[in-house]
Amino acid sequence: MNKNVTSQPNTALPRKSAPPTEITYHWEGDYLIPDIGIPEKEAKLPPLTKWGLMRKYYLQNHHRTLYTDLKMSGELFVHCHEIEEQAEERMRFMMKQMVAKFPISEDLKNTDPMKWVGHMNALKHQVEEVIKSDLIYN
Repeated sequence: MNKNVTSQPNTALPRKSAPPTEITYHWEGDYLIPDIGIPEKEAKLPPLTKWGLMRKYYLQNHHRTLYTDLKMSGELFVHCHEIEEQAEERMRFMMKQMVAKFPISEDLKNTDPMKWVGHMNALKHQVEEVIKSDLIYN
């Protein structure tokens, strides 16, 4: 059985190509290794701490599109660092407000330190919940 197969021109839409990027390489033994690294603006920032890591994990697990967009553009670390700075600033500001609104005697620190610590921890926990709802999980 002889079947004549003729090829037809490809009528599919042309593929979009990625924007041209120039990657340089260096030799390590028999292998070419790409010269890639951390962007300069990320290298200058300190490592993420509590609030920045919470924001990163939240985006990674609940807003994957935004997480991927930020990561691919190289802005994820900068974004998380900005959230971290805002959270730290808001924490200091709100703690001062909470202590002023719900004062506790400094003498209590000497007479009943556990009660004083309990009061301060309760205020701190309330402020942290506000920060989580306003900055981290938003």
